[in-house]
Amino acid sequence: MPEQDIVITGARENNLRGVSLTIPKNRITVFTGVSGSGKSSVVFDTIAVESQRQLNETFTSYLRNRLPKYERPHVDAIDELSVAIVVDQKPVGGNVRSTVGTMTDINAGLRVLFSRHGTPSAGPATAYSFNDPAGMCPGCDGIGRTVELDVDRAVDWSKSLAEGALLLPGLSTGSWEWKLYAESGHFDVAKPLGEYTEAERELLLYGSGFAVRIDMKSGSFDMQFEGIVNRFTRLSLKRDTGTLSQRRQEAVDRFTAQRACQTCGGARLNGAALASRIDGRNIADLCRMEVSDLVEVLGRIDDPVATPVAAAVRERLDRLVGIGLGYLSLDRETTTLSGGEGQRLKMVRHLGSSLTGLTFIFDEPSVGLHPRDVGRLNDLLVRLRDRGNTVLVVEHDPDVLAIADHVVDMGPRAGADGGRVVFEGSVAALRDADTLTGRHLRRRAELKEDFRTPRGWLPVRGASLHNLKGVDVSFPVGVLTAVTGVAGSGKSTLVSEVFTAAHPEAVVIDQSAIVASSRSTPASFLGVMDTVRKVFARTAGVSPKLFSFNSAGGCEECSGRGVIHTDLAFMDPVTTVCPRCEGRRFKDEVLRHRVAGRSVVDVLGMTAAQAAEFFDDEAVRRKLAALDEVGLTYLALGQPLSSLSGGERQRLKLATQLHRTGSTYVLDEPTTGLHMADVDTLVALLDRLVDAGNSVVCVEHNMDVVKRADWIVDLGPDGGKNGGELVFEGTPAELLEHPKSFTARYLRRDLGRG
Repeated sequence: MPEQDIVITGARENNLRGVSLTIPKNRITVFTGVSGSGKSSVVFDTIAVESQRQLNETFTSYLRNRLPKYERPHVDAIDELSVAIVVDQKPVGGNVRSTVGTMTDINAGLRVLFSRHGTPSAGPATAYSFNDPAGMCPGCDGIGRTVELDVDRAVDWSKSLAEGALLLPGLSTGSWEWKLYAESGHFDVAKPLGEYTEAERELLLYGSGFAVRIDMKSGSFDMQFEGIVNRFTRLSLKRDTGTLSQRRQEAVDRFTAQRACQTCGGARLNGAALASRIDGRNIADLCRMEVSDLVEVLGRIDDPVATPVAAAVRERLDRLVGIGLGYLSLDRETTTLSGGEGQRLKMVRHLGSSLTGLTFIFDEPSVGLHPRDVGRLNDLLVRLRDRGNTVLVVEHDPDVLAIADHVVDMGPRAGADGGRVVFEGSVAALRDADTLTGRHLRRRAELKEDFRTPRGWLPVRGASLHNLKGVDVSFPVGVLTAVTGVAGSGKSTLVSEVFTAAHPEAVVIDQSAIVASSRSTPASFLGVMDTVRKVFARTAGVSPKLFSFNSAGGCEECSGRGVIHTDLAFMDPVTTVCPRCEGRRFKDEVLRHRVAGRSVVDVLGMTAAQAAEFFDDEAVRRKLAALDEVGLTYLALGQPLSSLSGGERQRLKLATQLHRTGSTYVLDEPTTGLHMADVDTLVALLDRLVDAGNSVVCVEHNMDVVKRADWIVDLGPDGGKNGGELVFEGTPAELLEHPKSFTARYLRRDLGRG
């Protein structure tokens, strides 16, 4: 019996306009279109959510009460839906105990290997785990490093207790905690701490064993004396830091220093585990190795008992190598991975599964990949399809589009001007279609002929951080520079860490989360929200606070969030739309006040382009115009910042910095998440920044950016230990002639020159 297609009827989620769609099963379908056209609304907010919702309904009520609760998407019907596995770009997260090895379960295989083949044996597999008391280092509890109070930051040795020598929070002169030391009778409060005897210093920092009577307004109390180091360690370090307030956590960070654990040297394990070896290496040695090297080491194991275990571990390691992550090491903490690396690690976890008939959903899996590595990604997608699965991919990269069996192009534009299917069919037919995607697939941008002349140079000398091998390079002033190279070649290390440390005046605009509250929106981030409140307050004759969902106007049910947030502790948190305000965030009484027929909710639902027409305030219009310049015209003013992609966050940050001249901008893959048409808009903006007297340095893989740059810094030749070298520096035209650069090879291919 032939496989039925997935049939969607009348999808209206977000900006979708009653979309009806047929998606073939057991095929690779790529969804494309400009940012904000509705791709994610179809794939993630409709298909994935409904699949998960219906799957959860098959479980018992006991389990359903403990599973995330998904609201039914706005769609008339979805037929022939299969179980969806979502592999997105959300940060892998975890904590300091989560590593590449633990996430992929490769560490578990290594532990079994050492328990059977390590000499001398430390015991069962758990004895080799830094997350188990049987194996963890007692000095750092398996973390590999210790956090300690930096005494010289906590104490001003030139001052006395009376003058405020104690700098830690809560120890200001006159406070009850300060009295624990000043009124103990053991210290001269007028003597500078630097003049204390060795015994006095030891008592102040580490003393204990007696009580101090402290006089307070409510009476006198006896308190046990505790040296400031011991007290700070107990209250701030020997507890769950998640319970600390943000202010307290910042204070902890300010007064502490991290150091490699002196007991285990950063290996995380106890002495017995580290003493156990295979061919002269312990388990920590293997975890420090690059994955590609570890494959070779395990291949040399020749033992009837150990060989099958080593082979199983090698099989998983080979998957990492095959997807272009061979430069990682198993001890790499997951919190340090990029979004693209995290997504590819999630993909690897599913390769070993024997389940078929699933729907795998990927969110721009080519993010962070050099064109050389996209081929490896495509091989993985094809393997998933050929094992009897349906693969849905939201993607812009033409190389990923090329392997699609079916393409759905959303548009024609973004936001209110999107939400429609403008094309569905084969890749060949899309190339002939009159859509933005079709037109850009037919177009081949040429290498620019005239390159700007640098006004000076910003040097970096002897860069040796991570895998950089003493790199000496100079970045030109007054031009557009693209830093290229395969994944793991050292680009981000050179630019985001070494260059910015050497030139701290640079304006860094990356894809990290915007430092703001969970309630922040583009309107508040751009400083437009105050004007919105004042306009409504002036018209209604009431307090501006009434038009703030963070203040008097907020819905009491959801505290102005628009959603009810449920933390399941053992699973991802779940959000559901607030039943009282229906996601509007405001009380009903607020919505009665209107300006030009619009409520405050209507205004926050406007895009930047719509709001620019609504307001006559020139300052507001200027801020909203900046959103247009960075290609974010489709964003609603009230959209939560937490819902933005990494690329959108980066461009929003850029929108607030466009007024500068004479600055150096550093951008990390600014084309992330951009359609080919949006890339043109971004490059034009970068050109305008340079023409205004700025310097722009961007880490980038997109060949359209490379072709429009004035200067290229290419790292490599490969990733990890095989990278970290300066392969080339010069103009794009000169790069074309380089015989060994991977970037040069794919630039020639993109230009049709071989």
